[in-house]
Amino acid sequence: MEITIQKKVLEVNETMADKNRNYFREKGVFVLNMMSSPGSGKTETLCKTLKRIMPETRTGVIVGDICTRNDADRLEATGAAVVQINTDQFGGDCHLAAHLIDKAAREMTLDSLDLLIVENIGNLVCPAEFDIGENVKVVVLSVTEGEDKPLKYPLMFQVADAAILNKIDLLPYLDVDADLAVNNMKTVHPMMPVFKLSAKTEEGFDQWIEWLNGQIQAWKK
Repeated sequence: MEITIQKKVLEVNETMADKNRNYFREKGVFVLNMMSSPGSGKTETLCKTLKRIMPETRTGVIVGDICTRNDADRLEATGAAVVQINTDQFGGDCHLAAHLIDKAAREMTLDSLDLLIVENIGNLVCPAEFDIGENVKVVVLSVTEGEDKPLKYPLMFQVADAAILNKIDLLPYLDVDADLAVNNMKTVHPMMPVFKLSAKTEEGFDQWIEWLNGQIQAWKK
């Protein structure tokens, strides 16, 4: 019975995700779904990304968290249009479903945007299962989480179109093998590009921004 219920939930979500995809295409907005565990540095990575691509790329952000709008406030300070989703009213859901994205997106003026970023709720499990109508999924893994996370949570890395290995500025102070972390990502998703960077120092950001801009331009053609 539990399997049947889960299947039905995912089927309903897929239908809504397809509607979202059509809506975003109609509005000419490219959608990036950014996922990670809590504390990966995802928000800071997005803040530095927005600093580099705006205002040329007009960007809005939907921020998902169970409680608070701490991350939304930081992202709003970049000048991006921001809508907050808190899931505590839904029982503290650990992911953003397609119907929530639909509601949040319709609160934004998508006609004035080129890029919509969804900062998903911090979790390496549930967000990987829910299509929200995005164009690309990106997962952020920090070096402080250890090299084995791609092997322990393979689905997240299998569905991602690209991965970021963040906080490389901390490598001199940690007993962590960054190359092994990348190899583990490649084990579960061999063709996935992986960007080693530091959201603090912005080392490695050029390659990440080049990839993101390339994805947006390729989609527009």
